[in-house]
Amino acid sequence: MKITGFTSLSTVHDWGRPVGDVNGVIAGGVTEVGVLLVHTDGGLTGVGLGAHSDIARVFPAVEGEDPRAVVALYDRMLAHVFKTGHAGATFGAIGAIDMALWDLKAKMADEPLWRTLGARDRFVPGYASGLDISLDDEALVALYERYAERGFSSAKLKGGLDADTDIARLKAVGDVLRRNSPRPALMLDANEAWNRKQAVRYVSQVEAEVPLTWIEEPVRRWDAEGHAVVGRAVRASVATGENLVGLEQYGPLLAAGAVDIVQTGMVWGITHFLRVAAIAHGRDLPVSPVGYNGNPVAHASAAVPNHLTTEVQDLGAPVGLTIDQTIADGGIVLGDTPGLGIVVDLEAIAALDSAEGWRVPAGPHVRPERAGLRLVPGP
Repeated sequence: MKITGFTSLSTVHDWGRPVGDVNGVIAGGVTEVGVLLVHTDGGLTGVGLGAHSDIARVFPAVEGEDPRAVVALYDRMLAHVFKTGHAGATFGAIGAIDMALWDLKAKMADEPLWRTLGARDRFVPGYASGLDISLDDEALVALYERYAERGFSSAKLKGGLDADTDIARLKAVGDVLRRNSPRPALMLDANEAWNRKQAVRYVSQVEAEVPLTWIEEPVRRWDAEGHAVVGRAVRASVATGENLVGLEQYGPLLAAGAVDIVQTGMVWGITHFLRVAAIAHGRDLPVSPVGYNGNPVAHASAAVPNHLTTEVQDLGAPVGLTIDQTIADGGIVLGDTPGLGIVVDLEAIAALDSAEGWRVPAGPHVRPERAGLRLVPGP
């Protein structure tokens, strides 16, 4: 079987609520989701999810190849863009192709990917994460009540602008999750909003009233020394890594003892997650994938020995995608459909109007002008 071509699609996910973080909010709650179909001469099609605008640059590395050689093809893609680099949009394209190739490999074996990767259990522990920074108190509680009904006992809130507000919100969510655990795990994600001393002061204030399990991305993603400073000064674990693209970017953080929970972005693909999990395991550190888009990396999470928990950002699926997984018992229950378990409805996607949730020029992922440079809390 050979890879013959690809089709690039875009669908949307309707969150039913505003979503965002300290950097910005999508008020309409509708975001675009990239869908990549990789075709073969054997009639099978692989599905990858995530933005892949650089696909034309990367695809020649795999065209005409046997998709079963997925790990070798991953390195071939990295080598193909060697001179100009593999960060950003290029790494997203590599991740989408990688997902599609793993999907094909498992489909050829006529089994779900979690089986192909050697997992024993189809259940993947997860935590609730509603991208909730703009929700009022009533909406916040209502959202996490829906998660609690699915058995979740841990949650991550977006914050970083005002400690008193974050403390109140964390306590409210903790009260909701206490139906499932007397000591729910609560995490706070600052999305790189602070400098080092701000992070220490802020987290210390929160920890005086709420026992944080981890603080996520307290400082800039590449600041190994800064993460280590924060980690030594607070009780919470430090989690980071979702925005790192390639093993080489984890090296300084690991060498500095700067990360306690090693994270990967869901959109960066299966092979990236497996490799990051391996280097984390070599240091006795847990790994945790971050993001949504159908939770494809959950299949790999089930197969590694140091998986801690997977972020579950929503309980639904993007328009036109049927995904063989169930959100229950505080995690993701993977199904038996071969591959990633994703079925694409081309007609439903073709009928959609365009959306620009993540692509709005002003945000929500444009770093605010005064981020890390504020003397007092506030936007």
